[in-house]
Amino acid sequence: MVVAYRGATLLDGTGAPVRAGVTIVVDEHKIRLVAADADADADVPVDAEVVELGGAFVVPGLIDSHQHIATPPDRALAEATLRRDLYGGVTATRDMADDLRQVADLARAALVGEIAAPDIHYAALMAGPSFFEDPRTWQVSQGATPGAVPWMQAITEETDLPLAVAMARGTSATAIKIYANLPGGLVAAITAEAHRQGIAVWAHGAVFPATPGEVVASGVDSVSHVQLLVHEAAQQPLTTYQQKPPIDYARFAAGDDACLAELFEEMRRRGTVLDATASLWARIAREAGDGAGVEDHETRERAVANDGLSAALTAQAFRAGVTVSAGTDCDPDPEQPWPPLFEELEYLVERCGLTPEQALRSATYAGAVSMGAEARMGTIEAGKLANFLVLAEDPTRDIRQLRSLRFVVKRGKRYDRAEYRAEHRVEYRADHSEHLNGEASA
Repeated sequence: MVVAYRGATLLDGTGAPVRAGVTIVVDEHKIRLVAADADADADVPVDAEVVELGGAFVVPGLIDSHQHIATPPDRALAEATLRRDLYGGVTATRDMADDLRQVADLARAALVGEIAAPDIHYAALMAGPSFFEDPRTWQVSQGATPGAVPWMQAITEETDLPLAVAMARGTSATAIKIYANLPGGLVAAITAEAHRQGIAVWAHGAVFPATPGEVVASGVDSVSHVQLLVHEAAQQPLTTYQQKPPIDYARFAAGDDACLAELFEEMRRRGTVLDATASLWARIAREAGDGAGVEDHETRERAVANDGLSAALTAQAFRAGVTVSAGTDCDPDPEQPWPPLFEELEYLVERCGLTPEQALRSATYAGAVSMGAEARMGTIEAGKLANFLVLAEDPTRDIRQLRSLRFVVKRGKRYDRAEYRAEHRVEYRADHSEHLNGEASA
């Protein structure tokens, strides 16, 4: 079916200015034409469905470039979260290593339309053997041994890297995620072999003992968590993920540190994407509350300090010309009516100095670049997937106007926001409550 959306006020995500009176012609799951209303009429088939937008704002579908949907695996929770995100405008998401047995099936179901969900691009994890003491690795390897499964591999100097990368590729992962406890030489070797086999590499900003500079120099495609980049200026050698050196927060508060300026320039030169997860620590601080207990108080103090660091470094990276993508690293909570990505975008504007249009680009084109999908999504152009949002108000004036969402088009299919009703969340609560009770009794 061909559908013509007429009368759009379009921000296409390419960097071009907003245009009024635009028609977007969708043919099945792709965009056939983007043109002025008058110019498009001749190219609209007589039997096409015509949707009059009446000046409504249209922006590309949003991309959350850092999510976890199966740690631990919980199908009901994952589907509820993904549904909420899609009906909130997220048309693609980057899953940064989980139980890929479940994630792979969720990705398949989303792709073929069995479930209402964003497209899912996901990573298989590699780390040093000592990382696999982390309880999360056991959660995502149930029934097997963490570090010895294709989606979660322990790497040493003796590892057969061509085989290890091939095993990761066999999970249908988009990328390998390099997590922790690997030296710079091994990070570089994994990256080189992955690229030789045609798979991307996503890494933590610091891998311990590999420094941020070594990670970037290895040629990884993206780095995650802006606050980890501060360890490029560490005053002592990095050792392990579990034993990070102290941070001199005052040194970086102004967002003008010379050591990090050199790192950001190298990232800009190489095209390394920064998956900043900028608002992560603000959320942790908020959830820690007022610190009623000693543990909560300590958590909140650390989170507040890291929050200031995240805001300052994200702003510095953006000013330096680094491609910054919008990721949340937010545990799924389908009780919230809007995707956590909205909070990240508001943070980029309010705390990091981006304009609403720049923040939107971080969640559209930059998000597509973060997962190597910019040829298929991220902008509204002929030949790309028909992924876009129709809004009642202008988000370039106020990023919070994303909440004026009328409907989402994902792969050409329309999802009306009005259809996302509260009873779907109630159904999830009932299902999930039974699931949790079953786990507890077991």
